[in-house]
Amino acid sequence: MRIVSGTHKSKRIYAPKSLPVRPTTDMAKESLFNILNNDFYFDEIRVLDLFSGTGNISYEFASRGTAHILSVDQNLNCIRFIQQTAEELGLKAISTLKAEVFDFLDKHKQEYDIIFADAPYDLGGLEVIVEKVFAQSLLSKFGVLILEHPKDQDFSELPYFSSKRRYGNVNFSFFEWEKENEEE
Repeated sequence: MRIVSGTHKSKRIYAPKSLPVRPTTDMAKESLFNILNNDFYFDEIRVLDLFSGTGNISYEFASRGTAHILSVDQNLNCIRFIQQTAEELGLKAISTLKAEVFDFLDKHKQEYDIIFADAPYDLGGLEVIVEKVFAQSLLSKFGVLILEHPKDQDFSELPYFSSKRRYGNVNFSFFEWEKENEEE
């Protein structure tokens, strides 16, 4: 995997094969960040990266100038890899937390502008993430929750759904306080 843009553009990151992860593809990540770039000033936002795995998304935000990023994963080896990589790259904006995401969402109170959740594709119950994020008011007024998921999952009937984008086998569903219901 590589960092697509920012201060660390084109930097390749090699995660150990032993990590139980499926990083977002570079093509899908680049497309996602092109969308986000139109709506956010990266240096003015707070980001929550759920099921952060290798830290792929967190590094991208940090490289683009985001100063507050929390990466959450329940796998200690993933958390250690993110900490080590962030330190090696000098990405001080990234904080990590070893936690089970659903429990974390029940207890956490901080508000974020972008919440990205890339759960294992075989994990069910992703709609609960949407419910918890909005019930706990974890998303800022103009923020966005992004779920990465396989093509066979459809979240368009959930409250706060605004749009879905597909890039190869990677799908992103977007949720916002103001529903726009635009599908592409």
